[in-house]
Amino acid sequence: MRHTTPRDRWILFGIFATALTVSGIGKAQESATKKSSYAPTVINEDFAKTMARMKAAKPEVMKRQIDLLNARYDLSDRPANGVTMSSGKPVQEGVRVKLSKDTSWDKLAAASPEEIREKGLFPAGFFPLPHPNHPEGGMTFPKFLIEEIKKQEGRDLVRFDLDFDLPNHLLPEFPAPIYLTTRPDLGDVSQGKLVTIDNYYELFNGILNPKQIEGLRMLLTPFPQQQFNQTEDRRSERPSRGVACFDCHANGHTNAATHLAGDTRPQEFRHRIDTPSLRGVNIQRLFGSQRALKSVEDFTEFEQRAAYFDGDPVIATKKGVNILDRGSQVHFMAEFQELLDFPPAPKLGIDGKLNPKMATESEMRGQALFFGKANCTSCHAAPYYTDNLMHNMKVERFYKPQMINGRMASADGPIKTFPLRGIKDSPPYLHDGRLLTLEDTVEFFNLILDIKLTEPEKKDLVAFMRQL
Repeated sequence: MRHTTPRDRWILFGIFATALTVSGIGKAQESATKKSSYAPTVINEDFAKTMARMKAAKPEVMKRQIDLLNARYDLSDRPANGVTMSSGKPVQEGVRVKLSKDTSWDKLAAASPEEIREKGLFPAGFFPLPHPNHPEGGMTFPKFLIEEIKKQEGRDLVRFDLDFDLPNHLLPEFPAPIYLTTRPDLGDVSQGKLVTIDNYYELFNGILNPKQIEGLRMLLTPFPQQQFNQTEDRRSERPSRGVACFDCHANGHTNAATHLAGDTRPQEFRHRIDTPSLRGVNIQRLFGSQRALKSVEDFTEFEQRAAYFDGDPVIATKKGVNILDRGSQVHFMAEFQELLDFPPAPKLGIDGKLNPKMATESEMRGQALFFGKANCTSCHAAPYYTDNLMHNMKVERFYKPQMINGRMASADGPIKTFPLRGIKDSPPYLHDGRLLTLEDTVEFFNLILDIKLTEPEKKDLVAFMRQL
């Protein structure tokens, strides 16, 4: 080896140091892109810049989502003749999921899951539905709810980065009626109004006891949430008081507001949530689509502690988590929720089945299918049409994992059995709202469970479910 001068050694050292620096940068970049369960807690970008950047990106974000919906579904306004929800909003009819030109529902029903998977024949509308902006996520509200809350409370639930995506005619009626287990004689106690912090007392004083009234007040009180709060990483233009439980569960029912489930990571595997109705929580024994919480008290407490902030306690502390007292606040809120009843179903007897003297022939045939050939009752048992269990339908048998607008479509895992009582009042369907009508739902399960229903049988099954 030749002799090295001091100058040579300095040159070699410089090359070595540069290599280390480049290597360090590479590792830092690699680390920066590594998947993490944690959101950043320190925001270095100025809020005005964040808002300007996201506002500029919003048109393209929403176009991408609307293009997806139009490619998947027939979104037209086609109400069923003479069929309405409890307060009169028309129920939409017909299969809305689009098929490719080379197939039909009969051809699909005759194919095996393996054949459908390998040939890519699984209907696009049966894939998991992404959030309007899945990489961003967060609570997103229909326009009619935003406008009514702003009118009554002066609270603005508009997000500057995205909008709700589904058309109003495919959503539940608004405001929904409220039925109480304790006062069925009163019928709808909402008087056709959206119940808010401004009017709850005048509507319910004299109907509820003081504990229940206080529980309702808490359900209507806004508290900080991931996208609506005071911090620089909010998604409201002005600092926000937050959201209330009944912003999503409007009038104790649902307005189909959406969010991402906080249970799964990384982000692309999180499920879109179609807000479930709170009607009939008194007969349910599992809460949360996958968490299997054992009481409505657990659900009430954990939603504000965790789900409001994507399951991140550090973010929750930063943004102002509302720690509810279990013995009073949680108990009062749960007690009111337990009073929310299903809507009247005049054709059902006390066993939850049709009264033959009142039902049509089609409805009676549909009931026979429900409890027979279609085997719906194996999960949805009368009288409330749930078994209070969780089931894994393994829909991933029918398609290869793929990214759809930031949502990785893969195995969903077990999902709780939601009650079917009052189901016509609660579109869209499935835990993420991917099925827009009851007809879509029948086609989905006909394929997934290999039932082999005929066209007349499908119509009869829908006719029966509309009476639940």
